[in-house]
Order: sequence, then structure tokens, then C-alpha cells
Amino acid sequence: MPRAAAPFLGFARLLRRHAFAVAPEQATSFMQAVTLLGPRSMNDIREAALATLAPSPDRRIEFEAHFRAHFYADARPSIAGEEDEETRIKDDRGTREEESQDARQEKGGELSSAREQLSSRDFQRDADGLGAFRRRVASALPARRSFRTIRTRSRGTLDLRRSLSEIVSADGDIPSPQLRRRQTVPRKLLLLIDVSGSMKLHTADYLKLAHAAVQGADRAEVFTFGTRLTRITSALRVRDRDQALARAAVLVDDWDGGTRMGPTLLAFLSVPRFSAFARGAAVVILSDALERGDHADLETAMRRLSARAFRLSLATPLAGDPRFRPATAALRAILPVLDDLVDGSSLKSLTDFILSLARPAPSAEAIWKRVS
Repeated sequence: MPRAAAPFLGFARLLRRHAFAVAPEQATSFMQAVTLLGPRSMNDIREAALATLAPSPDRRIEFEAHFRAHFYADARPSIAGEEDEETRIKDDRGTREEESQDARQEKGGELSSAREQLSSRDFQRDADGLGAFRRRVASALPARRSFRTIRTRSRGTLDLRRSLSEIVSADGDIPSPQLRRRQTVPRKLLLLIDVSGSMKLHTADYLKLAHAAVQGADRAEVFTFGTRLTRITSALRVRDRDQALARAAVLVDDWDGGTRMGPTLLAFLSVPRFSAFARGAAVVILSDALERGDHADLETAMRRLSARAFRLSLATPLAGDPRFRPATAALRAILPVLDDLVDGSSLKSLTDFILSLARPAPSAEAIWKRVS
């Protein structure tokens, strides 16, 4: 196949990996259509893709996001329905993009808004007892069996190749058989932290927790979301917490702004490199889930996250109130796909919960139905 055809075939494969129904004949037709069109612009390629790969109407927005991520390579796919509300995605290597906007001064639940506000944040060191959490988190995470194997003296399967090698080196004598077993490795930990205005009182603690998790676990990933999506894992790998949080503060542009939880989570899932972090992972979302307007995007995103993750948990500071019930339309919609809906109002409750992720527990829906 000509080298020039590789990006177009790669786009068809990308769609198939994300459960789009793309037949081999459609991929061939796509490349033929591009050839016939010239093409003279990226819009010609886009029109050829729409005509031949035929995404369903309900997944058109996701299709457009994959197209931008694949062909423009700017890691900023548009997920929201309107251009003036597109979700920006920023990796650790990103740059500041727009000037800050004025924000309304609101209180309580009214701080949850879809309006974007760009600002900076400063973190100060204080005593919080996260040292013990950092030391324990790696061994406390759920484990899985790896496809890699290690040698063992018992409770393994016969390593035929090494056993035969031992027989040859021993001139035909039969020594003790060589055994191997599959390794057990911790699962990935993915933290998605809401930095919108309604979470302002808890953001600093959540970032400190995320830093301890990245320092203690080998495979921890951290993203922030509000009106934009930002990956801050590399910044949190700096051992000194003050320096790490200072770097994270520079990376994130949408501190204390509005909330577009559904579109930002869909943006996360639309980037293959990011959505791979969720596959088989323990995913913990730190948010109040106060989604303004239609919650259809949030429900769709949570269902897809649940399908990829080993365990999907929502930690909300609202659950720290004994009177709390998942009564909002958004929470009622996503409750069936959540494994956990827990208290996220304090560092102690969060660290205790994360350290218990390896232990089985009833589903969030079962627990909250009994409470209600």
C-alpha cells in the first residue's frame, strides 16, 4: 500500500477500535473518494469520510472529534455541540491558550456553571498525613494477572524449554523441573479531578492526594476537568510537592470556572492515548457531579468509562452530609453504572476509600437504595 494511504486507513482502524461499524469496503471507498477529490483541502477529506464511513447521527460529534484528533494531531477535539463551547484538551506539554474571562460571584450549588473562567492557583504546604497513604497505595490497589511470567519453586506450571535445557546440561539426568507462574501486578489508578468553581474548597486537597498517589503508585494517571481537560501526571511526578503543584497550577487554565463534566469526559474518551489509561483501571472521579443543563453527555461518558474500567467510582464532597441522597437527575442517571458513590469531603475519607479498592463491595446503586 502506498505510504500516502496510511493515514486514511489508520483513521478507519481508529474508528473500529472505538466501536464504529466500519467495513473493509468502506475503508477502501474512503481512500478512493479522497483520490477522486484531489484533495484540495482538509474539508474534502472530511466530506469523503462522512460520505463513505457513514457515522450514525447519534455519534456524529464523536466522529468529528476523532477526525480532528487523527488528522490535525492537535489533541484538541471538539466534543460539545456548539463551536463556542468546544472542550479544550491539554497535555502536560500544552500551552496557555486564551485570556481569562470575568466570572459571576455565586455561592453553594450555584457555583456549578457551564461558563468558562481561566485563572491560576497557588498551593501551600501543610501537614496532612499523606505519607502513610503514599507508602501503602501501591500494595493496596486491585491486582491483575499479567501475561509475563516469573520462575517459581512451587505452584507453577512446567517450563518445558528450561526443563529440557537443564536435562541436556545434566547429561540426561532428570533434575527438578523448572516451574513458572504468571505475575500479579497492581492495576492502574486513574484520578479525574473536578476543578470547577463549585469544587473550589476541595481542589487543593485533591491535588495533594493526587501527588501522593503518583509518587506511591507506578501506574497512576491524573487529569483535571472543568471547562477543559488537562493531563497533569508529568507535573506530579516531581518528588517535591510544592514544586509539583506549582507546575500543575501553571498547566491548568480553568481553575474555579464553570463545569462541562459530560463534554470533558467525552473528550477524554475521544483521544485513544487517554482512553487507554482507563482500560482495566480503577477510575476515581472527584467531583460533585453538578451538571448544568442536559446530562445526556455525562450519562454517555460514564457508561463508556464503566465499560473500560475495572472499577468506576465517584467521590463527591456532598456525600459528607448525612442527609445527602443521589437525587439530582444526573446522579440518578449515572448511579446504575457506578461501582461506588462515596464521601469525598475529606482527605481521610478519600485515602481510606482508595486503600480499600482491592476489597469487593456492593454496587453504588444497591447501597444507596438501602439508604433511601
